[in-house]
Amino acid sequence: MGKAKKLKPSQVGRNVPLADQIESLDSLKIKNRIKEKNRHEEDEEFVNSDLSKKILRAARKQQAEVSDITPSSSKSITKLSINESNSDKDGDSDDDTLEPDTYYDNIEINEEDERAIEMFMSARPEKMRTLADIIKDKITDKHTELQSQFSDVETLKLQNIDPRIKTMYQGVRDVLQKYRSGKLPKAFKMTPHLQNWEQILYITEPSTWSAAAMYQATRIFASNLKEKMAQRFYNLVLLPRVRDDVAEYKRLNFHLYQALRKALFKPGAFMKGILLPLLEAGDCTLREAIIIGSVVARNSVPVLHSSAAMLKIAEMDYTGANSIFLRILLDKKYALPYRVVDSVVFHFLRFHNDHRTLPVLWHQSLLTFVQRYKADISTEQRDALLELLKKQSHPTITHEIRRELQAAKCRDIEVNEITQNFMVVE
Repeated sequence: MGKAKKLKPSQVGRNVPLADQIESLDSLKIKNRIKEKNRHEEDEEFVNSDLSKKILRAARKQQAEVSDITPSSSKSITKLSINESNSDKDGDSDDDTLEPDTYYDNIEINEEDERAIEMFMSARPEKMRTLADIIKDKITDKHTELQSQFSDVETLKLQNIDPRIKTMYQGVRDVLQKYRSGKLPKAFKMTPHLQNWEQILYITEPSTWSAAAMYQATRIFASNLKEKMAQRFYNLVLLPRVRDDVAEYKRLNFHLYQALRKALFKPGAFMKGILLPLLEAGDCTLREAIIIGSVVARNSVPVLHSSAAMLKIAEMDYTGANSIFLRILLDKKYALPYRVVDSVVFHFLRFHNDHRTLPVLWHQSLLTFVQRYKADISTEQRDALLELLKKQSHPTITHEIRRELQAAKCRDIEVNEITQNFMVVE
């Protein structure tokens, strides 16, 4: 039998027998593989002895440098500080990597400060409502209306949802419970566009989501929901999860921290859905205030939203956490309206006849206020604050507050000087 004739690729056509075409294509593939193998063999080079000595010498030098580091410095952890500068101006930055200066694993809490904060907590804090509570209330209302038609409350939970949709989102729930990275189910991405999105979320059981899934969910809902609906998601889903995580582990998971940062994409919803409800509950711990406060401190917040938040905080019943958030917002150095400045002044003056020993956080927030806005208060307010210092004092901070107030050039003095100068010019 003769040797099969090899055809060039250009000669492979319709008139050539099929067997010849297959043989020619196989020979081309084998030839190409041989060339690839030879090419890799040609490119492979061995390290000569001189280069090996240089590499070993550099490795020994590097090892010696590493051994000089003390164990304490090599194991040190960068702690979270609420006094950090507002270095990150992009509230919606897509940071999925751990920043070296924002590690919040182990936060050291002063026990005396924590006890002082607990003294000012509400004796009967309001129970925070979750998505499950809202759904249960709706179920109860519906059950009362249709009690004659339905005997089992469980059948009312999802009576208006197609069973196939319910099954699909139960599968989404199973994915979110084990989610670490990668793409999310398309059905879940569509959830913010559904009219009954709260009911759909109830099927997926947000309390069982992984931390990474919560971060991705926050990104999706912050981008696709209007501010009012985003506020509900923050308040009913994100905030309870954050508080539970801090209470259980004494720290906040990295993905949940990033979720809080993403929530600031809608600052109005963040203030109304996370910050203010947290303070209104009356049981915000020092650890929670430091962690959530750092999100506000490190990200840009529009002045209107911050001003509204300060007005509300100044009017609330006092807790130690109020001073932390006030101090953080004051440190942003906004050009505040006089109405906000006046409300903060009255907030401090409320303690003139308070016989309790105020925590150091209160004195620190007052010091921050007079340092930043002493030129925006009136002479009458300055005198009232000086009188306040006789009632509420701190061994080291009060002296600095008094010095700032006495050196203040108040706003009514500036107005009078401008008026006089204007009259002289005329």
